[in-house]
Amino acid sequence: MATKKTVKKTTKKNTNLRLVKNSDFKPPKRKARKEEKLRFGKGKRTVILSATLAALLAALIGGWVYIIRNYKVTTVYVEGNVHYTNEEIMEMVMGGRFGDNSLFLALKYRDKGVDDIPFIQTMDVTVEANDTIRIIVYEKALAGYVAYLGQYVYFDKDGIVVEASMEKTAGVPQVTGLKFDHVVLHEPLPVENPEVFNEVLNISQQLEKYSMSADRIYFDAEYKVTLLFGEARVALGDSEFIDEKIMKLQYILPGLADKKGILDMREYSEDTKSYSFEQD
Repeated sequence: MATKKTVKKTTKKNTNLRLVKNSDFKPPKRKARKEEKLRFGKGKRTVILSATLAALLAALIGGWVYIIRNYKVTTVYVEGNVHYTNEEIMEMVMGGRFGDNSLFLALKYRDKGVDDIPFIQTMDVTVEANDTIRIIVYEKALAGYVAYLGQYVYFDKDGIVVEASMEKTAGVPQVTGLKFDHVVLHEPLPVENPEVFNEVLNISQQLEKYSMSADRIYFDAEYKVTLLFGEARVALGDSEFIDEKIMKLQYILPGLADKKGILDMREYSEDTKSYSFEQD
């Protein structure tokens, strides 16, 4: 009968194991290397961000220099101005910093004009090229002016006072003989016969039509008209046939240069060939 052998398993003791307290525990070295790698990544991102900002700043500076150099205004067209010179209009529109830059002007006057300037209704500014702009001036319609308290008071075709100034405006006649006791800006001159303003406007337009400019338009107590050209006076009388009288005056006026006296044109007919001149 066979005998059953008993095999005894033995466990080999590991002499390399040791007990470590929590207070003696140190993180593995591989974790320290990970933190070091992480710190290196943040620094790299900072360098990239700084380089991007520097490139953006350089682009902005380059763009600004390009705008300053390539949008400088060298040609200006001014139209419609009478009261102000071209230089004065340019100073009003282009004055101040960057006023000579067409791109700046295009943004400044986009969808709006230049307002709140004496004698001017508005001014439109158009950029026609990088170096060229056009300024169109719309002046207030002035029929004439009266002298009042040391100032020149300008009124329109309806007698509305539009401006008061210490300076005369070329091409606008002075109107004398009208009676009024006060002046209010943007209100009619308080004269006895407001229809006189229509006559002033008509006379001014007729004179301009025939390239004549009177120094003064005088109305007497009966609102009969006398035009003054230097030392020469032209009596036109009432408003009847006044357009025809002024049309004939264009041929007579050159002969009155340097003369002092009065030309009587109060009586009018198509057959009248000459008018009497009484020298002072």
